[in-house]
Amino acid sequence: MAAQLDLVLGPVGAGKSTFAAALGLRQRALVLVLDDWMARLYGADPRPETDRIGWYLERRDRCLDQLWQVAAAACDVDVPVVLELGLIQRRDRDAFYRRVDDAGYPLLVHVLDAPREVRRERVLRRNVERGPTFAQVVPPEIFELASDLWEPPDEDEVRARAIRFA
Repeated sequence: MAAQLDLVLGPVGAGKSTFAAALGLRQRALVLVLDDWMARLYGADPRPETDRIGWYLERRDRCLDQLWQVAAAACDVDVPVVLELGLIQRRDRDAFYRRVDDAGYPLLVHVLDAPREVRRERVLRRNVERGPTFAQVVPPEIFELASDLWEPPDEDEVRARAIRFA
């Protein structure tokens, strides 16, 4: 039987990386965080003047594919995995759920949230302090855009999945 997959969801600044790290320690799990990979692989790359969203999405999708390969390999050898993949929109989560279902891995979803003002302050502080969960600076306009795009799990998603609200 494959090891447990834990997926941590929430908007920017909700505490996902902190939660994922603590969960990983408790479960002795491999923790994979999309922002860490994006910063390491593409952080120094020049950004285009136009179509920055397209530039980001193409790289994000490549990272998600690689993170999936690593997570699946770990699960196949009975190593639990905690994933924080920034799946803020339902369509992206549905694509991830299909991968999990096709592979037959057990999945538990953890959802974190906090008021936008609290999250904004956390992100601003993290940008300055650059503590243990810092991966990259999140400019205010990106924080607002990502916050506007956040789609919390609806009743159908909650009914279909093992979801815990932290």
